Amino acid sequence: MQPVAIDPAGQARLRAALAALPPVATHGNFDAAAPSLGMDLFTPGDIRPVWEANRFAWAPLLVQASRLWPSEGHQAALESNWARWNAANPPYRGPNWACGQEAAIRLLHLGLALVLAGQQPSPAAQAFLRLHAARIAATALYARAQDNNHAISEPAGLLVAAWFLDDAAAAARSERKLAAAVARLVAPDGGFAPVSTGYHRLLLDTLTALEAIRRHLGRPALAAPIPARMAAASIWLARVMAPSGALPRLGHQDASAVADLGAHGPADARGSVERALRLFAGFSTGTPDPGCDWLGLGPAPALPRPAAWTAAGSRGWEVAGARALLRAGPLRFRPGQADLLHLELWDGDRPLLTDGGTGAYNPPQGSRWWLDYFPSQAAHNAIQFDAQEPMPRLGRFLFGAWPRVAPLPQGAMATDRFGRTHRRQIRVEGRHWLVTDLVEGTFERAVLRWRLGPGEWEMRPDGVAGPARLRISADAPLTLRLERGWHSPAYGQVLPCRVLAAEAEAPLRCLVTRILLPPFDDATEGPCRSTSC
Repeated sequence: MQPVAIDPAGQARLRAALAALPPVATHGNFDAAAPSLGMDLFTPGDIRPVWEANRFAWAPLLVQASRLWPSEGHQAALESNWARWNAANPPYRGPNWACGQEAAIRLLHLGLALVLAGQQPSPAAQAFLRLHAARIAATALYARAQDNNHAISEPAGLLVAAWFLDDAAAAARSERKLAAAVARLVAPDGGFAPVSTGYHRLLLDTLTALEAIRRHLGRPALAAPIPARMAAASIWLARVMAPSGALPRLGHQDASAVADLGAHGPADARGSVERALRLFAGFSTGTPDPGCDWLGLGPAPALPRPAAWTAAGSRGWEVAGARALLRAGPLRFRPGQADLLHLELWDGDRPLLTDGGTGAYNPPQGSRWWLDYFPSQAAHNAIQFDAQEPMPRLGRFLFGAWPRVAPLPQGAMATDRFGRTHRRQIRVEGRHWLVTDLVEGTFERAVLRWRLGPGEWEMRPDGVAGPARLRISADAPLTLRLERGWHSPAYGQVLPCRVLAAEAEAPLRCLVTRILLPPFDDATEGPCRSTSC
């Protein structure tokens, strides 16, 4: 095959990614010989790192390395990894056969490796494809019921298997299921059912890999509405992404970075966004990405960046180098966290008002409080009434009594199970932002929290000063304080952070937060100057 020209930075990232790969065959604390279906996935520990290590991310990376540096033994390493994984994971035994989505991700990575190598599957690879397709099919109803990435990843994996096995009937069935899932879960405006930047990235990575394989194999275009919905979904993530590739930690986060052909890693989504934009939307963020080079994707025009936009479950603003993201409605699908009306604000690459993140799905003993804290309202930039949660917890990822959410001209409103309504509206002019929070209903006390991003923050009589200035006023006496909070910058990592809390007693009805971004000008507050409750 023709060599691919990858710049030195891309080559360095590839070498770093290869050096950081986890062991090929790992089961953690889980029984490698236990029957996979029905096994206990919680008591032994967190299954998430085990699954991540067994996704075959090494397969396309080693093919890339063998093409760039053919004399360094990467092809031999690929064959060794293949043999070791199969020996350590007999079908339907151990944790690595317990999840259909994990089987699908392995098929996507295997398919990309074959594409990059310019090969057809060997008899052993064909057997692997058939086994994994059967595993995915065994729990298809469970996947479809999740209303999340499972419902998309699993038919995508089945479609890859059917293409490489030249099974036209299976391909047609899988494509119909995939198209139905995308039509249900991805809105025409790009909003995704689980309002999570991490899950949204996995959506893009999954269908970008599928589309790349489809083009290589010369298969017909994916059925409607997949291409159009994926174009809109790509634009959504591009709009919320920082120039550095960092994403707001909205919703559940588990550091997934599938088909990371540019070796950017879980903290940098630029490659994921760039490949998806070029493949589905015909646009570019202007980011050089080796993954695009590997797939033969040429340049594209710059993505338009409107000052304001809306999507299912969110709305956003981008003005004068700053971006805001509001968790809005409508609520067609279950919320994963108590984050309704949460507002995120970034100034370029600097997060100013942030989400708490996730912690881990099954944290270690001594850290079980993560499960209660990070999905809670206190872990978000919102108003909490009488120290109560707006929704009762029904399970690890499930809430009941969802608030009623509706749009407003410049924001959104939510009414909780106690009949208390919060209306949040955003105004922006240049480097000045104004957040107006109106509340009504029966309560004794309300707390507005602003979770502050990294930096030195100093308490002031009317708010805080630091990388930005926050000034809070209300129509009732306010108590302002800096609280200690927690945030999860990466999966499994939890660090302290600072939270500005503004507390008032009824009959509070209005709070106004003025946010000034540098360069500061004490003589004016832009649109905030004459606005009050």
